[in-house]
Amino acid sequence: MPTLSSLQRQIWSGSLPLEIQLAPQDCRTYDDSFPYLVQVPRLSYLPFLIRPLHAFFLPSLIDPTVVATEGWLEFEGVPLKWHYPVGLLYDLYAGVDQGGDVGEKGSRLPWRVTVHYSEFPDSQLWRQDLDGSTAKDGFNNAVKEADFLRNGSARTMMGMSKVDQENLWRSVTHHDLDLFNRINNKLLYPPGVTLRHIPTRIYLPAMADADTLAIPEATADEEAAAAAVAKAGHIRVVQSLIPLLGPQRKPQTLGSALKTMLPTIFLSSRNPILAQPMLHGAVVPLLADLLELSRIASYADGFLHITVIMMG
Repeated sequence: MPTLSSLQRQIWSGSLPLEIQLAPQDCRTYDDSFPYLVQVPRLSYLPFLIRPLHAFFLPSLIDPTVVATEGWLEFEGVPLKWHYPVGLLYDLYAGVDQGGDVGEKGSRLPWRVTVHYSEFPDSQLWRQDLDGSTAKDGFNNAVKEADFLRNGSARTMMGMSKVDQENLWRSVTHHDLDLFNRINNKLLYPPGVTLRHIPTRIYLPAMADADTLAIPEATADEEAAAAAVAKAGHIRVVQSLIPLLGPQRKPQTLGSALKTMLPTIFLSSRNPILAQPMLHGAVVPLLADLLELSRIASYADGFLHITVIMMG
């Protein structure tokens, strides 16, 4: 059986082939430019491609004066959010057909997306900069939020040295798992701090009925608030405080958390009936220990980003 550390290393070794085509309206030869082909780590972010994409497509642009930061990517009409990890974006929009066979998710590789250099969707995307500071700030804010959810405050992240904060970001930009673990372990195991919640976000397909979003306000923790629900493209994002202990004060499993948050989709905490949870491109057993899962399979920002796959 694989060890926890080997499972984490397998997750970090995951990557996706991308085929990025220039939008016809920005191409001086309409649709006759060569695509940009790249293998991207699943835990990476699209802003890291801003410079190489612009350099590659510059000879094909109608407007050769357009700057790299005007670029943005979309898939089937949906702008791809800069602050979502690449693997999460793929799982949300292309990894599997809702109501279909999860085993067929690899049929859409390479992932074909389009880069635009006009009509930037300011209402849906943050504008990036060439030095990566916007992407870095978005990442750090997510890490602080995860720290707050875990411990009830973000003091651990806020109190981290500037060198450690820089190295955490460097571990993401350079895809360095060993460096990441050296810094991230300080966030996971701060001395004298009691872990309170498990940072988790659930992503629902648009086809899920609105009634499934009737989420109980109360959890086992007295500070639990109503779940936050927002739209992300054609995806609903659900977030709630998830305590370490589930029903009957037993260790929280993925299934018990999902049954509490989405009781009309996850009717059972043990067996998938209407939907399955997917993480890093793989279906996760409902009986998986959620705390253990968070320590080895959280994304670099500290969250478990779980995609709900509706079953046929």
